[in-house]
Amino acid sequence: MSLGPKRIVCLTEETTELLYLLGEEDRIVGITAYTVRPPEAKIEKPIVTAFISGHIPKIKELKPDLVIGFSDIQAQLSHDLIKEGLSVLILNQRSLKEIFESMILIGSLIHRSEDTLRLVDEWKNKLDIIYKQKKSIQPKIFFQEWDDPIITGIEWVSELIEICGGVDCFSDLKARSMAKDRIVTAKDVADKNPEAIIGSWCGKKMDRRWVTEKTEWQNIPAIQNDQIHEIESSVILQPGPALFLEGVDILKKIIHGIPES
Repeated sequence: MSLGPKRIVCLTEETTELLYLLGEEDRIVGITAYTVRPPEAKIEKPIVTAFISGHIPKIKELKPDLVIGFSDIQAQLSHDLIKEGLSVLILNQRSLKEIFESMILIGSLIHRSEDTLRLVDEWKNKLDIIYKQKKSIQPKIFFQEWDDPIITGIEWVSELIEICGGVDCFSDLKARSMAKDRIVTAKDVADKNPEAIIGSWCGKKMDRRWVTEKTEWQNIPAIQNDQIHEIESSVILQPGPALFLEGVDILKKIIHGIPES
């Protein structure tokens, strides 16, 4: 007999991925349209929500005993679901530490604490190994999360850049949890003189031409040395397993491949 919530609606992908990794996918009764990992989830589970908005009647029909979401951006959706009498858990993890703690919390809710802790320890060990492989030369990285306005990376991305051996140009902004507080100008970026630009535009493809033709950026090493890279948002902007199973490896490969200026 399974313990904990048996009918879970996942408003974001990272919870879905974690539950599948734990072999607890039978608990999932609804997912978001933005689910990429694991690919079978979109085939097996009904889609009941985007990111900001959700199909409230459809979610209610599933009779969930718990709805799990992420971030202040889902505040209105969670408010509407709570008004309908549903139990809602919204996590607002921003750092690697908070991501691990959130996964441990979810694991405990479904009485799979030991297995979740094992996964977390495995991923922490992986980060330790990557950190020890850092090169002596640490390139300056501008991580771009959005184009208009220009938004720099969230805290866990900044932390991963440092772990992989780079220097986040805007590390002073990483602790600002709201995206609107991480807005920078094109001149701000130029003044930081990054050796690489890594884009992950929150669910849409990075426009490489937009980056390379930015007037203010023509003299920075990233443009002159063609160090413009893109990482799929599903593996770098989702605060869950994908970061450690794939995202950090891609980030490491990019940073280790940047030539010395």
